[in-house]
Amino acid sequence: MDISVVVPLFNEDESLPELTAWIAKVMAEHNFSYEIVLVDDGSTDNSWTVIESLKLQNDAIKGIKFRRNYGKSAALNVGFEVTQGDVIITMDADLQDSPDEIPELYRRIKEEKLDLISGWKKKRYDPITKTIPTKLFNAATRKMSGIELNDFNCGLKAYRSDVVKTIEVYGEMHRYIPVIAKWAGFTKIEEQVVEHRARKYGTTKFGFSRFINGFLDLLSIFFVGKFGKRPMHFFGSLGVLSFLIGTFMALWMIGVKLYHIAAHIPYKREITDQPLFYIALVAIVVGSQMFLTGFVAELVTRNAPERNQYLIEKELK
Repeated sequence: MDISVVVPLFNEDESLPELTAWIAKVMAEHNFSYEIVLVDDGSTDNSWTVIESLKLQNDAIKGIKFRRNYGKSAALNVGFEVTQGDVIITMDADLQDSPDEIPELYRRIKEEKLDLISGWKKKRYDPITKTIPTKLFNAATRKMSGIELNDFNCGLKAYRSDVVKTIEVYGEMHRYIPVIAKWAGFTKIEEQVVEHRARKYGTTKFGFSRFINGFLDLLSIFFVGKFGKRPMHFFGSLGVLSFLIGTFMALWMIGVKLYHIAAHIPYKREITDQPLFYIALVAIVVGSQMFLTGFVAELVTRNAPERNQYLIEKELK
């Protein structure tokens, strides 16, 4: 199969018929063999009923319905697991992404041997409350990841099949899939300017909580990517440094007291009366704890087996 199109959705019953018809039209015009994987992330409208009716009209459509809302990352992760195409295309269900971009994305993945192409919505129709946080995220992600992309969060992306079968997406980490792919060893990442269409149906799902969650997930990706396989290097280094600083301060205070005793110089305050003593004590204890944390982390796998298990209510194949 040439292409798998994965569409995560939440309360998008109005746009689904138009979107799937548009995708099917593009595929037919270019003679692509394809499948459309619609992942209903616990919608409370008629989205699943619409998907069932669309399945009757087009056998290339597959549907997965979550029992409750887990988030876009969960929908993408489950969608990736069932794909069979050589090239995987992801797009949002709100018609702000254009299926007309698919042929060029497919061509570049195949001919240029790329791992991932991220869309860049150079001209946006989003409100300023969404565009400003997006720019901040993009700038921070470029700085921390070293990947020179202008729009990490664009829903329209193309992947080589190996990429989506290797990476794991959870939390709010769909925003940083290029970073996850890079840490997994897929470094052939490029960008493509794509059309951004004004929203035709429904309302945006963006909220302030996603701003906070996205930032925390960025820190998580950075830490896991850099130290996930060697946590002792992080915790151990900080622990040893803290322990040595505390030990040095304690030895210095003891040395000063011994010098005063040997020189018969009056010693004004006992060691335990000095604030520095308690700072040294805390540094030694914290250092020991951080070292032990790093040691335990080396023994425990970072991937909990239940982290990406979701309750699927219905499925169409």
